[in-house]
Amino acid sequence: MTNASAALPADCAPPQDARLSPLTIALIELALAVGGFAIGTGEFAIMGLLPDVAASYGVTIPEAGHVISAYALGVVVGAPVIAALAAKLPRKTLLLILMSLFAGGNILSALAPQFLSFTALRFVTGLPHGAYFGVAALVAASMAPPHRRVRAVARVMLGLTIATLVGTPIATFLGQILSWRAAFMMVAAIGIICVLLIAIYLPKDQVAEGASMRRELGAFKRLQVWLSFAVAAIGFGGMFAIFSYIAKTTTDTAGLSVSMVAVVLALFGIGMNVGNVVGSRMADRSLNGTIGGMLAFNVLLMAIFSVTAHNPVMLYVCVFLTGCGFAACPAVQTRLMDVAADAQTLAAATMHSAFNIANALGAWLGGVVIAAGYGYGATGYVGSVLSALGLVVFLISIAVERRQAR
Repeated sequence: MTNASAALPADCAPPQDARLSPLTIALIELALAVGGFAIGTGEFAIMGLLPDVAASYGVTIPEAGHVISAYALGVVVGAPVIAALAAKLPRKTLLLILMSLFAGGNILSALAPQFLSFTALRFVTGLPHGAYFGVAALVAASMAPPHRRVRAVARVMLGLTIATLVGTPIATFLGQILSWRAAFMMVAAIGIICVLLIAIYLPKDQVAEGASMRRELGAFKRLQVWLSFAVAAIGFGGMFAIFSYIAKTTTDTAGLSVSMVAVVLALFGIGMNVGNVVGSRMADRSLNGTIGGMLAFNVLLMAIFSVTAHNPVMLYVCVFLTGCGFAACPAVQTRLMDVAADAQTLAAATMHSAFNIANALGAWLGGVVIAAGYGYGATGYVGSVLSALGLVVFLISIAVERRQAR
């Protein structure tokens, strides 16, 4: 499949209720995006509040960092497991359950009396993350015409990208002036708003004919699903290799003051939003061209990042453009949905498992080159290599696809 206008899988066809008005569709997408905003805020706010969490529980900051890993592990585990177990649930019901679990997990996280229980609750809170985004993407795509599917998915993902720019700073500020527990209560409140909006605006739907756990698990029998998963897990790792250490790159390599870290982070967030909007339009014209083009772009960009990281102006430019690399995310999400055929829910959800694997892989390899004495700027070389490997896997996927078509 070379573009988004090709035939859709049956499970991703437009909804039977053709009476949905543009306003209703917009309200549904808004409801789904609010959930993405809540998840994004909750996932990233903890990074700025680690010192407060550590002080509250009497642990070191590296030990407190385990809660980030616990959440990521919850995402990786929860996405495929929930998608398979919930195969016979209507999508509206599943979305309500997932966001309720997320909101409840954040409330209990805010009330956790001990560090061990807090860590366990972050794992539980991460479980619905991937499944929510996967199902939300399917719902958004089902309401859009074939040539606008990626833009519909991107509008849901906009909640996540806006969270990096707006939600996370607000939650971090609230946590610093009141308590880190207040920040989690704020995230829970946004999650509850999402539940109410979905309950009000998303029409009831019927379970797809023949839906079952066995059919969903059948996605793992398809080579293209594994290849698309690998593209995301490897190719996106470069972005996280740079982003995980961007604060130290800003101060130690570029020689900027600590106050400029917030500016650099804001540039990254702006880049993600620009990439999400522009990339979705590109992908609706050429899905595979957008994926391959952005991976190739990242290979070059991230190498330039390493060479020029000592220059503040180039650092600003490269960080913004690295954020723009998010442009490939809605495209890869849509491709996974396409190649999964009738196992839509599991395939869509596993995209976010892959995203968190990329997070862990990029951060780990970035740390390896830093520990080896190459400096924080060298994380760009790691990103360039990971992007190149992701591109190789993607080209293999396209070659296999064309051979099968013949």
